[in-house]
Amino acid sequence: MVVIRLARGGSKKRPFYNIVATDSRGRFNERIGFYNPMASGAAPRLSINEASLNAWVANGAQMSDTVARLYKEFKKAAAPAA
Repeated sequence: MVVIRLARGGSKKRPFYNIVATDSRGRFNERIGFYNPMASGAAPRLSINEASLNAWVANGAQMSDTVARLYKEFKKAAAPAA
């Protein structure tokens, strides 16, 4: 089973998360986007490749609860711009 989840990076007390598709053994398949909770100024806080995410979900991948929440936030932020 493939899960779309967050993979933590960054340094101590400065988290940076990659949104990745991983298989059941924890092996990385593809980087779909990123989430930077510490972003400031004009730096992007959240970026998701929607085409890639939708392709994985169409093939049976499950999103973690956190990724589902972030994706909902991403769509809401992108809606007024469209």
